Amino acid sequence: MSAFKEFKDSSTLVAVLAAQVAELLRVGIKARGRASLVVSGGSTPVPFFAALSELVLDWGKVTITLADERWVDPTTADSNERLVRQHLLQNRAALASFVGLKTGALTAVQGEKECADRLAQLPRPFDVLILGMGNDGHTASLFPQATRLGEALALDSGKLCLAITPPVAPHERMTLTLPALLQSSQIILHLVGADKRAVYERALASGPVAEMPIRAVLGQTTAPVTVFWAP
Repeated sequence: MSAFKEFKDSSTLVAVLAAQVAELLRVGIKARGRASLVVSGGSTPVPFFAALSELVLDWGKVTITLADERWVDPTTADSNERLVRQHLLQNRAALASFVGLKTGALTAVQGEKECADRLAQLPRPFDVLILGMGNDGHTASLFPQATRLGEALALDSGKLCLAITPPVAPHERMTLTLPALLQSSQIILHLVGADKRAVYERALASGPVAEMPIRAVLGQTTAPVTVFWAP
């Protein structure tokens, strides 16, 4: 079951979220000597990235990766890696290590093994995972109607990542699988706006996970989930 935190506006949410994530990373560093942070792309996390990048912690002991990635060159506008490099790996956070999901392979399917090998180097459970959610109920690149969705949601797959192609959104993707996402000490779902609130409420209602894959995250009991929402 998820906890729900409501904020009066996005800037208040961002300040609290950045402080909480920094603290969770400090706890991870203290416990294991290093910490891992998994983030998502899109426009919603950009102010959060900027705020977090300014905070004081031992960034040299933090490794950052992505919940999913479009199979595009990391220098192009559609790349989540580019977004993270531009907005998060700045200021104090420039000292953090980054592990990208996009490899040199021609297709995401061909890049699966190398991507999994990279992810296997990160300390798990991940200290913090920040997820977003689309209006269709997708999270990471777990899209409704995607051909390999069942495989990506299977808890016994033994896979950290999976190539997946959304039915409507452009680009082939690499996504962390559901079991990999759930290997997190804390999952935070970052939502802004009335539309996302309505989608979240709909996801809480009973219904097939394949219809709204975010239900797989909200309905599990393996990892704690906190929803941060602002209008």
